[in-house]
Amino acid sequence: MVVIGLGSNLNDPAHQVTAALGALAALPETRLIGHSDLYSTAPVGPQDQPDYVNAVALLDTTLDPLALLDALQALERAAGRRRLRHWGERTLDLDILLWDQASVRLPRLRIPHPEMTHRAFVLRPLLDRLPDCRLPDGTPLADHWPAVAEQPLHRLHRLEEDRFAD
Repeated sequence: MVVIGLGSNLNDPAHQVTAALGALAALPETRLIGHSDLYSTAPVGPQDQPDYVNAVALLDTTLDPLALLDALQALERAAGRRRLRHWGERTLDLDILLWDQASVRLPRLRIPHPEMTHRAFVLRPLLDRLPDCRLPDGTPLADHWPAVAEQPLHRLHRLEEDRFAD
């Protein structure tokens, strides 16, 4: 199973994230098997930007990691993403967080995502869906929750369970 982090803080972020869930379900050689609810979170990095809407998606794919990364970046571009500043505002951000129990170290891609354990907006929706999730080194993801539990985060609204999944 592959876990994707989704985020947006521009152009109706809740719509951007829900539309991206639908787009993930339509990717070739890929099946959306589940997703989290939507969460509203304060921005990381520059604070002069709107709050984010975040979620995670669970995929089954036969694509290799770089092919999936290319597909995700194409979805970001189609949503109007422009990279203006580090950790800046965006219409859509799609990150590969986990790929089964694999570790991937490539110039363009690191899995597990190097910042995921430092972000409540990743851990909360992921732990909601996969409470027993472990990192490739065997560490329970839940072990990282206490360090981020105070980060501002709240459930924006519940999506119909796995509404976009097969």
